[in-house]
Amino acid sequence: MWLKLAILILLVLIVISLFSGLFFLMKDSDGSGRLVTALSVRITLTILLVGLIAWGFWSGNLVWNTPWLH
Repeated sequence: MWLKLAILILLVLIVISLFSGLFFLMKDSDGSGRLVTALSVRITLTILLVGLIAWGFWSGNLVWNTPWLH
C-alpha cells in the first residue's frame, strides 16, 4: 500500500514541478536559473518514479491485473 502512495506522491510532485517550470518560463525574465532548477527537480523525480515502479514489479508488490496475462 505504501508503494502505491509513494508513486502517487511522486506523480503529484512531478506535475507541480511541471507547472512551476511553466510559470518560470513565462514570468522569469532575469535569467535566474529557476527554470533549469525546476527541470532538474522534475528529471530527478521521474528517475525516482521509474526506479520505484521497477522495484515494485521486481519485488512483486506491483502486478499486472489484466485478464489476458493470467
